[in-house]
Amino acid sequence: MSYYFTSESVSEGHPDKVADAISDAILDSFMQHKDPTLRCACETLVTTNKVIVAGEYKGFIDSLDVEYLVRRVVKNIGYEQDGFHWNNLSIDNLLHGQSPDIALGTDTFGAGDQGIMFGYATKDTETYMPAPLYYSHTIVEMLTAVRKQGIIPW
Repeated sequence: MSYYFTSESVSEGHPDKVADAISDAILDSFMQHKDPTLRCACETLVTTNKVIVAGEYKGFIDSLDVEYLVRRVVKNIGYEQDGFHWNNLSIDNLLHGQSPDIALGTDTFGAGDQGIMFGYATKDTETYMPAPLYYSHTIVEMLTAVRKQGIIPW
């Protein structure tokens, strides 16, 4: 039996990657406080000229500037175009304090709803990633470097 195994990789400008980068920046900001009682569940939606950040957190964070974090991520990616520009996109921050009912459960035994992942290691590449995935990631990383260095007018 023979078959083809292919993989794809999307660049940092793909809406899913933009959303993940924004959520990561917000969570990184929470983690900088080094307070083990803080927690944050953050989801981000990205669409034409709009970013919506939603979720719950526990603990008082008075220095979290969600709008600044969103704009910084989008600017670092390089979005400066009609329809999605870091400086004038609309941002809805729907983060709010965690409900007492959820906090009651997560304080003692954790959330337990973090998803299921699977994968495998292979000797196809020095990073132990399957070759199609490794090469698709490498191509996208090179395209990003070329774009950010201005080698090709994008």
